Amino acid sequence: MISSEDIEKLAALSRIEVSDEEKGKLGSDIESILGYVSEIQDVVTGGITQAEKSPVHNVMREDESPHESGIYTEILLAEAPAREGNFVRVKKILPSNYDD
Repeated sequence: MISSEDIEKLAALSRIEVSDEEKGKLGSDIESILGYVSEIQDVVTGGITQAEKSPVHNVMREDESPHESGIYTEILLAEAPAREGNFVRVKKILPSNYDD
């Protein structure tokens, strides 16, 4: 069973406040979710072992440009809500004193 301390750690990592009442409900919800995940992991694969499955391999291609650089820049930037030069302008999400 997931402990109250585990719920508090998850809440701290998620940066949310959780009341004592919510901790109890979250504990049972998380237990249900973990139980369901366990059931999914235990699904019978029809007797097929990993060795019998198709071999795992990387599919590689030559590192080449499929089209001329910048050919779609104007088309893509025309669809952006805001732009700055040849870049899409986005809302600032990190504080200016972010040192990490």
